[in-house]
Amino acid sequence: MSALLLSLLLAVGYAVLMMQLSVWRTKKVLEEKSVPLRDAELQRLADRMAAALGVERIEVRVFEVEPVNGLASPDGRIYLTRGFLDQRARGAVTDQELASVIAHELGHVAMGHMRRRMIDFTGQNAVFVMLSAVLNRVLPIVGIWIANLIASALMARLSRRDEFEADAYASALLIKTGIGTGPQKSLFRKLGPLTRNAGQGVPAWLLSHPQTEERIAAIEANEARWVG
Repeated sequence: MSALLLSLLLAVGYAVLMMQLSVWRTKKVLEEKSVPLRDAELQRLADRMAAALGVERIEVRVFEVEPVNGLASPDGRIYLTRGFLDQRARGAVTDQELASVIAHELGHVAMGHMRRRMIDFTGQNAVFVMLSAVLNRVLPIVGIWIANLIASALMARLSRRDEFEADAYASALLIKTGIGTGPQKSLFRKLGPLTRNAGQGVPAWLLSHPQTEERIAAIEANEARWVG
């Protein structure tokens, strides 16, 4: 077995191990720090989306952390953070805007993004290990930094693709339920201040989420095409 093939197999094996560890940690943290959503209005909106999808119920849980976020776990559960609900309590976001978050996370589940991201994560780690081994021979220390930059940029690009797809799914679902895409677009405009402008100053090609203007433009382009 050649040294290159052995290095490749070791890189893939390491990446798979890291992916499984990440999934296990994520599931454990979410189970320990979440509770069922007990909010009549948000559940009513979730039930409207469930009816549009032809399913009995959409279960939403509250992840007890401060940052504003929504997420879907590897097993397909939908979460809103406590920080998001606190912002709703302050009047910073509306029920319909939080419904758009739920719709977006449903998009990730329906489009198979959780499984795809696990595969992407494995690929990113394999790329990093391989590039580090090669580049570090030519550029000690700096080679590892370059390898990480390349692997991160690759993962960010794949993540942005998933976000656009989940946005489109959410738009279609929100239109079908009669909520419309207005709350979806208005929330995007609020997310910068709500998340304290996370990612500001980072090159667009390294951001895991598309820019706000790009997301809104894509939603409006989808609406124009669907109406037409």
